[in-house]
Amino acid sequence: MLTPEQTAIIKATVPLLETGGEALTKHFYKIMLGEYAEVRPLFNQAHQASGSQPRALANSVLQYARHIDNLGALGNLPAQIIQKHVSLQIQPEHYPIVGTCLLRAIREVLGAEIATDAVIEAWGAAYWQLANILIGAEKTQYDQQADAPGGWRGARQFRVARKVAESQEVRRNYSLSRAANGRNLRISVKRERGGLVSNFLHDGVLEGDVLEVFPPAGEFTLQPGTLPLALISGGVGITPLLAMAETALADGVRDVIFIHYARNGDVHAFGEQIDAWAKAYPQFRAQVVYEQGGTAEGDWPSRFGRPDIAHLEEWLPESRDCDAYFLGPKPFMAFIRKSLLALGLPEERIHFEFFGPAEALT
Repeated sequence: MLTPEQTAIIKATVPLLETGGEALTKHFYKIMLGEYAEVRPLFNQAHQASGSQPRALANSVLQYARHIDNLGALGNLPAQIIQKHVSLQIQPEHYPIVGTCLLRAIREVLGAEIATDAVIEAWGAAYWQLANILIGAEKTQYDQQADAPGGWRGARQFRVARKVAESQEVRRNYSLSRAANGRNLRISVKRERGGLVSNFLHDGVLEGDVLEVFPPAGEFTLQPGTLPLALISGGVGITPLLAMAETALADGVRDVIFIHYARNGDVHAFGEQIDAWAKAYPQFRAQVVYEQGGTAEGDWPSRFGRPDIAHLEEWLPESRDCDAYFLGPKPFMAFIRKSLLALGLPEERIHFEFFGPAEALT
């Protein structure tokens, strides 16, 4: 528990974090990844190189400092962190490493005159306050994963049943692209030029091979409800929305509006699946927009062009009484969120996720 004096110190560092938070987190990662080899596999080096991971951490540290005396104001940020940690299998023994490196980075970046012993002590207390919250919440998530139907804890061996080329451009992401059934899991992986894992999966893994897989984790999941469901994807963002659509159609209580934007028909994945749903389920309506020409798949495209608020205005329920989930490149998501709000959807019915580190859509 932080003392009032420690809370005041943390609040006083907010201006420093606003101007120099990213420099601090970059130095933090340099220390930790350079000196603690055991944690390197937990971090995506592409996100480190692009700077998106240090920026995301800097924002999280800043928000925590701003709201150190009212953690409820952090909203869903703790939940995002918890789910990310669970997906990476962060364990309690990792937290002392992070704490040691964070405090050292604060001292070395801010200097001894600013980062006094009192400041370091306050940030140490603040770090462990948050760490203990996260450790407890992550244990709950690990327990729930183990107790779920078909669930497990830690790594489990899975045999590769099928490899299917869905399009010329399938996402480099490991979200489930089919609803989990307790027996098997399906992912869709985009081949990235120079991508170590994606190219290994495409070229080095064969049907029948066995891989170690951790349990699925994440908060971008379909929430129960009866309102119409709008699923809006851009490019490779289609994959987790397929699993949501499959779940909703199996339940049979919601209308599903499936809107997908693709560059062209050559990279439009899962067209046959969308065709099949459109024919089998009266409550399923799909619209596909191609930015440019290309080989059409099934009955698509519905339109040519780029994302447009007029599309959403036409295709969403006239009452705007629906739940919307969307995923795609960050500019696409920023546009979709702004458009949904402009059309009158309340914030609590708008759901999205990021492929990499969470960033603001402002």
